[in-house]
Amino acid sequence: MAFIECKNLSHVYNKGLENEYKALDGINLKIHKGEFVTILGTNGSGKSTLAKHFNALLQPTAGQCLVEGMDTGDEKHLWDIRGKVGMVFQNPDNQIIAAIVEDDVGFGPENIGMEPHEIRRRVTAALKAVNMEEFRHFAPHLLSGGQKQRIAIAGALAMNTECLVLDEPTAMLDPVGRQEVISTVQRLNQQQGITVINITHFMEEAALSDRVLVMKQGKLVQEGKPEEIFQNIEAMKKLGLDVPVATELAYRLQKKGLAITKAITSQEALIEALCQLK
Repeated sequence: MAFIECKNLSHVYNKGLENEYKALDGINLKIHKGEFVTILGTNGSGKSTLAKHFNALLQPTAGQCLVEGMDTGDEKHLWDIRGKVGMVFQNPDNQIIAAIVEDDVGFGPENIGMEPHEIRRRVTAALKAVNMEEFRHFAPHLLSGGQKQRIAIAGALAMNTECLVLDEPTAMLDPVGRQEVISTVQRLNQQQGITVINITHFMEEAALSDRVLVMKQGKLVQEGKPEEIFQNIEAMKKLGLDVPVATELAYRLQKKGLAITKAITSQEALIEALCQLK
């Protein structure tokens, strides 16, 4: 059984009104436990709307979204689903609500009535997982953007989440902050087996995932491994999307006659391919 499964999922905003808008149109997909999946698409493609279905912030207009077999449209499963799937949004300031880091991370467990000793244990474990334990007594406004985003991730981990859904989590960060967050997410996926669904417009981030889903106008139009998706550069351009810089450079070098046959999605892979040329 897939961890998350969408069956002919559609979502209509303002249904029945003059400004009715179909944001999702018949989405069928499966995401398996422990996967690192990236969702790509231009603005308005339905990425964020889809992500909000994964932890029942939105319910389908038609079709189903299932989390470990639980229907997100069934209210009796609502809190179980949200306990399994945590969301991290673009602006960490919109998620951080406490004056002290450890209080913010412990807010979720406290809100569901957890015992104080268990809250402390979970807060410590979550902060360790994102390498932020030394900042537990800091005021969040003193932290960098990347550190704030890691605190937001820790807040989800404190709820024992099994899946992180990240909606443009690095869009507002500088390169150092982006690296902090993506390294943290990769480590959680690889070492703790947490399922990761990352929505991003940074193609280098997408190249790190196990699988890439590409959306256009509410439909899922492509899916595959990063090297499969990015090798079709012309198709990506038609969708209004880029590819990693290393992929495009390799493509241009191939057109100039260099015998680069390996699928390139990173600078390291490009350097290795160039070094092997005779």
